[in-house]
Amino acid sequence: MGELKSFWKEEDAVGVVEVILILVVLIGLVIIFRDQLTSLVRSILDKITNQSNSV
Repeated sequence: MGELKSFWKEEDAVGVVEVILILVVLIGLVIIFRDQLTSLVRSILDKITNQSNSV
């Protein structure tokens, strides 16, 4: 019975590690493409502003 409990605890730890790895990859991508993301958001906001002025 003790082996079953340790198996469940091990599975929980694996899930936590997966979430942490996904977050690390996402943060890395944001850092790598920071300039491109910033320019994309600015251009989208500029288009929204320009089109809202015309309405």
